[in-house]
Amino acid sequence: MSTLKAGSKAPSFTTLNQDGEKVSLKDLAGKNGLVLYFYPKDQTPGCTTEACDFRDNFARLKKEGYNVVGVSKDSVKSHQKFIEKQELNFTLLSDEDGSICEAYGVWQLKKFMGREFMGILRTTFLIGTDLKILKVYPKVSVKGHVDEILGDIKALGKK
Repeated sequence: MSTLKAGSKAPSFTTLNQDGEKVSLKDLAGKNGLVLYFYPKDQTPGCTTEACDFRDNFARLKKEGYNVVGVSKDSVKSHQKFIEKQELNFTLLSDEDGSICEAYGVWQLKKFMGREFMGILRTTFLIGTDLKILKVYPKVSVKGHVDEILGDIKALGKK
């Protein structure tokens, strides 16, 4: 489980996006913030469902002033194929060395069908323009996740 929580400073990073361009956390936020989500692997069923949900709701998130960025340990080339195949309309970041996953505490021991292995725990961070974490969504359930985020964004705006 990530030790980062609301109020924590989001760990900064610089890595490559799907186009092979260097980007940093500070460059990614929208007018009001950033939805930074970590997922296990391109082109897998759960990750595809999650990415397509963000794709289909991207305009709603942008309207609230939030940008969406996905992170996995997949290569730039893998991200390019994933974006092309699923017609994704947001940035994917390659964390091949796992340093971003480590910094955010999402690289953890997982169990599946009696096996234990290290992997990315599906987690989302809602980050403000000051790069402080507004909310952490651990062990994300893909269905309804974007609606939950949008509800929280609206609630944050009313404070």
